[in-house]
Amino acid sequence: MKRTLLQAAGRSDAFTFVEVFAALVFLAILVPAIVEGLSIANRASVVAERGSVAGELAENKLNEMLAGQAWASGTATSGDFGTDWPGYRWEMSQATWDQDNVNPMTELSMEVFFPVQGKERSCKLTTLVSGTTQAQTAL
Repeated sequence: MKRTLLQAAGRSDAFTFVEVFAALVFLAILVPAIVEGLSIANRASVVAERGSVAGELAENKLNEMLAGQAWASGTATSGDFGTDWPGYRWEMSQATWDQDNVNPMTELSMEVFFPVQGKERSCKLTTLVSGTTQAQTAL
């Protein structure tokens, strides 16, 4: 019967205590870092998804305000999106935009707020309207 060199020296094929301990220490360092990385990636994906939804909601609400000329009355400047989009709320602000003194315009800003893991974030869209309510895009 042939014997290998290690078997001849009295060693078996099992791991030693030092090798097992080194592997456990390596895992103890590596696992928390991996879990933190997954947590950050999950948070980033939630922010991206909700930010995308907030951008669409802001665009729709701003178009609704422009089409119905509700922005001109200034009565509806904030609200929420009801039960369809819980946690999302909007605020609209107006400012005079007179870069050229010939045709003063109004700058309308629609900001949609949304929660992500206990923090409130927002998405803001801005456009310009003239006295004839013709929208010109600007972000």
